[in-house]
Amino acid sequence: MLKKIASGICAGILITIGGSVYLACENKVVGAVLFTVALLCICIKGYSLYTGRIGFGTETHDKEFFSGLLLGLLGNAVGTIAGGYAIRAALPKLGAAAAALCQTKLDTQTFPMTLLRGVFCGVLMYLAVSIYKEKDKLIGVIFCIPVFILAGFEHSIADLFYFAASGIVSLPACGFVWTVILGNTLGAVILPLLFPKKA
Repeated sequence: MLKKIASGICAGILITIGGSVYLACENKVVGAVLFTVALLCICIKGYSLYTGRIGFGTETHDKEFFSGLLLGLLGNAVGTIAGGYAIRAALPKLGAAAAALCQTKLDTQTFPMTLLRGVFCGVLMYLAVSIYKEKDKLIGVIFCIPVFILAGFEHSIADLFYFAASGIVSLPACGFVWTVILGNTLGAVILPLLFPKKA
């Protein structure tokens, strides 16, 4: 159990690094491309990232898989929240950028908008990881991650980092993140449910 949580924390730390470089870049295209370092390392090291694993739950009804998934999500939250507060303390400029980003999300996005943005991110996350697992190629990560960022889709684990770095702690912020988690979950299972892998 502790190993699964630790794996999730490792993934959360990497998402913290990816989110930090995105916030640090004035050019959002460059920031989106550099964010891919997070998922590239997560895939190669085999760390547990909720958004990268949930789509594969359609292939199994194994309780161990789902318990590991939830423990990984807990680790993701610990890693990104701790990382977010650390970045806020070490790099106040990034904390201010995160606060502006998160406040805009809360002020301009309705529940359906946030949910759907999470759904489309979930689709891309499933594709990125499944291409790596099935083809042993990182091209899915290299393209899918910048695409979801530049399109404005929502990634729940990255949002956990952004909100922690922003210092915004509120019920709307909590509801926002849970909405994105739901959207990511729904999006990640769409393709494998519509076109399941042949046995």
